Amino acid sequence: MRAAELIYPLTFRLTDMPIEDPEPGEVQVRIDAVGVCGSDLHAYSEGAVGSTPNVYPMVLGHEPAGRIVKTGVGVTGLAVGDRGALEPALYCYHCEFCLSGHHNVCANIRFLSNPHYPGFFRELVNLPVVNFRPIPAGMSFDEAPLAEPLAIALHSIRLASIHAGETVAVIGAGPIGLLTIAALRAAKATRIWAVEPLAHRRELARGIGADVVIEPGEAVEEILSGTGQRGVDCAIDCAAGEHTTGQAIQVTRNAGRVALTGIHSSPFVPMDGSAMRQTVPVARLVAQLVAQLFPNCTSCPEFQAGVPN
Repeated sequence: MRAAELIYPLTFRLTDMPIEDPEPGEVQVRIDAVGVCGSDLHAYSEGAVGSTPNVYPMVLGHEPAGRIVKTGVGVTGLAVGDRGALEPALYCYHCEFCLSGHHNVCANIRFLSNPHYPGFFRELVNLPVVNFRPIPAGMSFDEAPLAEPLAIALHSIRLASIHAGETVAVIGAGPIGLLTIAALRAAKATRIWAVEPLAHRRELARGIGADVVIEPGEAVEEILSGTGQRGVDCAIDCAAGEHTTGQAIQVTRNAGRVALTGIHSSPFVPMDGSAMRQTVPVARLVAQLVAQLFPNCTSCPEFQAGVPN
């Protein structure tokens, strides 16, 4: 089968990779679509995802969807031709974290697209049946890969303990930020601010559910003014820029919550420690972000460092 390998920063090559028949309890899936995650862009352009360096060659991609082309011995309930979204993480199911329900931080996790574990920028993959989640007949392969990033947004708001009637600021209106806004609207947040430097993304944020869209330079003043200087109940940093986490803290009320969903390029970012202590006694790290739409709670590298609920 063919695969797209990242061989050094900014450079892919097409190559042939072997693939065996699926083992008992596995399905072989032909990949029809793969989303491009922000972590893929970090790996492609920066040579690392956070503090995890690339190991070349490597196959990226962890937002996949496809159809079954073979089934292993013992597989029931699924058949050749079935379409699904695919869970990219493989767990041991017997470590302390798996046994306590926190598969996302499994001590022996194998995340497909991390170094040494090829991802889904390839034609075929063998997966355990539990990693194949059937999709409705009316869902296209363009839509199905959104299951994984949407799961990140859903897990972020779950860990941030968002309740109906609360106010929320979302920093960054890229794909994850937009899905977070949609999830917040579904969770009945009463007022949502979207902070985003790009005009077209601000309009997308408004269209998907943000009540107020503002540029970063105006964010602190406008959000504090709009909340009577109280601040929002929760701020969710989906941008992970140099100053966005500090900004999220600044716009959050006393005893509020801050969720960090994005991946910072640098392991260290400036924050006002005094403001953090006074305004956000507990900052929840929701980094790779991910309670899957899949019943097992996991996902991409952003979430593997996350704090379980």
